[in-house]
Amino acid sequence: MSTVLYPGTFNPIHNGHADLVERAAKIFDHVILGIATSPHKSPGELTLRIELAQEALSYIKNVEVVGFNTLTVEFAKEIGAEIILKGIRTVTDFEYEFQMLNMNRVLQPGLETIFLAPAEEFSYISSTLVRQIAAYGGDVKRFVHPAVAQALADGKIA
Repeated sequence: MSTVLYPGTFNPIHNGHADLVERAAKIFDHVILGIATSPHKSPGELTLRIELAQEALSYIKNVEVVGFNTLTVEFAKEIGAEIILKGIRTVTDFEYEFQMLNMNRVLQPGLETIFLAPAEEFSYISSTLVRQIAAYGGDVKRFVHPAVAQALADGKIA
């Protein structure tokens, strides 16, 4: 059984993330969306990000959402993932992720990384931009699941 780990902070999860998970779910037997803790956020905030991701991805059957607070390579080993999935939107993303790929190879030999680019209609979406638009009262409904849009409107995500 092939298991892929798609790690990130997903603060918040958006349609570009969902697109990658949906496509990965067609390639791999088991997709784990690993939501990393953030040193700047409270534990309750991690719980909210997990719940929102679970709701946003509930239509995909072979996906599991799990929070973690270790090195990504350690978490991958713990869950039995042989592959890390990373989304790439720009050359800048690639440069950073390629550096991480090489560091992860040193830390956990044999752990592979694959890159997927989001569909064109999601290529410009980022969690940071979604948060900024929402902070100024902008409409983010076309970028995120309705539950995420509501959490942003309610000020639960900062």
